[in-house]
Amino acid sequence: MAKITVQNTPITVINVNEQDYISLTDMATAKDGNSRAADVIKNWIKNRYTIEFLGTWELIHNHNFKVVEFDHFRMSAGIATIRAAD
Repeated sequence: MAKITVQNTPITVINVNEQDYISLTDMATAKDGNSRAADVIKNWIKNRYTIEFLGTWELIHNHNFKVVEFDHFRMSAGIATIRAAD
């Protein structure tokens, strides 16, 4: 585990299987403080554009991604399901 400094804020970076991951919690804490970090992340994760991004990322990188199960999250976020033409 390492730290980088972004705009005078220490952000945790971990390396898993030669891939670096940054801490969303550290970034949210820097934005609104410890007491609101969870709310910032909850609001971000519910955002329809975040849902779209996560679904696309999973389709590209996760061969076990369950598209049908993910449709529930898409619909909850108000995103229409795209179906192939018959």
